[in-house]
Amino acid sequence: MTSTVSAQSLASAAFLPPTLLLLLAVAGGLLAWRGWRLGGLAAAAAAFGVILLATPAAENWLLGSLEREAARSPGTAAEPSAIIVLGGDGALGADGPEIGPLTLERLRAGAALHRRTGLPLLVTGGPLSKGATPIAKLMAESLEADFGVAVRWVEAEAPDTRGNAEYSVGLLRSSGIGSAYLVSHGWHLPRAAEAFARLGFPVSLSPIRVSPLPPGRLTDWIPRTDHLAWSWYGIREYAGRLVYRLRDGTAEGRRNVLHTAEDGRKIH
Repeated sequence: MTSTVSAQSLASAAFLPPTLLLLLAVAGGLLAWRGWRLGGLAAAAAAFGVILLATPAAENWLLGSLEREAARSPGTAAEPSAIIVLGGDGALGADGPEIGPLTLERLRAGAALHRRTGLPLLVTGGPLSKGATPIAKLMAESLEADFGVAVRWVEAEAPDTRGNAEYSVGLLRSSGIGSAYLVSHGWHLPRAAEAFARLGFPVSLSPIRVSPLPPGRLTDWIPRTDHLAWSWYGIREYAGRLVYRLRDGTAEGRRNVLHTAEDGRKIH
């Protein structure tokens, strides 16, 4: 499982912008130095792409569109009977491994939803690297120590978002639960919700923050490095949704396969 996580992390780092654009800029510069005129044009175009991704406008288009999609989700007719909090990042603190800032935000939202509804909590996430403590175990410890909230289920094996869905659904269905709230950042929830939908498990989305539409000011086009990082998250989510759909099919198609299997009919 940890090798899968490492491979996915390497692919995300190397084959998605801005790293991909920077590599293209270097390659174009080298080709221009060797006398290939189009190399300079390619390098300039790649550099412009990096600058564009560092603007608030690009960040809002990439992340904000996903957040607003999550906010528009109609929910589910089934009444949620549990709360699923999806793991995110980790960090190394003074006393050892701990949750990262993104995961902390998800825990805070999950704890607030738990207090409002009284529903039991499930945290999900495996090790982020070889030999690391599963992020779900760190999440459970933080919820108890920092928020005074006990966790009923700790799913500590999932290597990615699809695994979060598969293993969490297995735990909840074995406990007789057929629907749940799903807590994560708004930009992550569309991909996560599709993973749960492919399993025929209804979830009601509980997004963390929803970015408003950009005001259309000149400052929306002034680049800054922190916007570049958030744009990368957005690109990764769109790329992840595409990969999941190509690999796993659409949510509707997946449900049809599951229903066919449950009915005992032959699957072609």
